[in-house]
Amino acid sequence: MAKYLFVYHGGKNPESEAEVAAVMDAWGAWLGGMGAAVIDGGNPVGKSTTVHANGKVTNDGGSNPVSGYGMFEASDVKDAIAKARGCPILKDGGSVELAEIIDM
Repeated sequence: MAKYLFVYHGGKNPESEAEVAAVMDAWGAWLGGMGAAVIDGGNPVGKSTTVHANGKVTNDGGSNPVSGYGMFEASDVKDAIAKARGCPILKDGGSVELAEIIDM
């Protein structure tokens, strides 16, 4: 099985305790449904800082800010895409970027 990094972009922050509970339930169901394929269920992340090749540092979150990550096993990229399609962030207008992790 290959390992894939899922990088989450966008989505929205829940505004009430009920919304937080619903979001957590959705993520728990999605992650729980993948069983042993979940290597690291991940976490949300804060605003990013970028160090550029010219040494400049920006604190603007970049052109497509990351909102979280996870690591999963999949048999191939098609399987990884199928897993990503169930991600709750998609229902909140976000996206999932995925890339195979290369063992060195």
